[in-house]
Amino acid sequence: MNKKFSLIIHGGAGALDHIKREGKESEIMDSVYSILEGGRQILADGGTALDAVEYCAIRLEDDPLYNAGRGSVLNEYGEVEMDAAIMDGVTLDAGAVAGLTAIKNPIQLARQVLTKSEHVMLIGKGAREFAQLHGFPLMPNDYFFVESRVQQWREAQKLGGMMLDHENATSPKKLGTIGAVARDRQGNLAAATSTGGIVNKRWGRVGDSPVIGAGVFADNETCGVSATGYGEQFLRTVLCKMVSDFIYFQRLDARAAVSAGIDYLVQKVDGLGGIILIDKNGHCAARHSTSGMIYGLIEKEGETYCSFVQSPEYFAVG
Repeated sequence: MNKKFSLIIHGGAGALDHIKREGKESEIMDSVYSILEGGRQILADGGTALDAVEYCAIRLEDDPLYNAGRGSVLNEYGEVEMDAAIMDGVTLDAGAVAGLTAIKNPIQLARQVLTKSEHVMLIGKGAREFAQLHGFPLMPNDYFFVESRVQQWREAQKLGGMMLDHENATSPKKLGTIGAVARDRQGNLAAATSTGGIVNKRWGRVGDSPVIGAGVFADNETCGVSATGYGEQFLRTVLCKMVSDFIYFQRLDARAAVSAGIDYLVQKVDGLGGIILIDKNGHCAARHSTSGMIYGLIEKEGETYCSFVQSPEYFAVG
């Protein structure tokens, strides 16, 4: 007997006041709603959770509103350098890419690593060669250069340091990493995360997004999770796996698990960020420790819910 599908996506966590001031709230909510409805159609037609999270992540990467794919921030050299990962909750198979340039949709390449490679993560030049071997076209630099991101980079250069895309006192106009989690009608879970990283990042820095267990995790026995925030803090706490373990060992539900996860992040490293989750029963939840978070969900084939949260809280239904 088929189960009801669920889907949740996020567009980053951080300071969001500027979005209302600039009148972009409705544009972002329309974007989230449209992507969720596209994902709904895939799952309603019998598509897999992997298909759904890849589709949603591609749509988010293509939208310059978000720090992933085309909307990625620039590193210290004024270049776009992207990370992404996708994980299958059925087999624990995963694919990840890091330090990636010139590829339009890093999450598509991560899916190829999952299905066509014996490895989990490919980085830099090797990831790009793998992409060309499998027919991925190389995009010109101009495709990735969004004026707002160029301005962010210039501000960071003036300040002489890296700048979080999520939450920064001197430059709060930021969004972050994107992610998607799905449960299909077979009860299978999958999760995906993609990002352009930190503005003006240096020395080959890689954050949590492509690291299995830190920025993304999926296991049919527990949940699917995608994270957004200050990557170093998620790496040090291995937060997505920690949330899965809360469910596995303590038998927590979706709401309790996201609450326990963010509480742990804050208590251990005073962490900034957020997580979205679907548990093995199809319940959706999200929580964040930043001043805002953008996400939307469809729980058990119900109505589409979109949230533009501007205070630290979690939301869960079911």
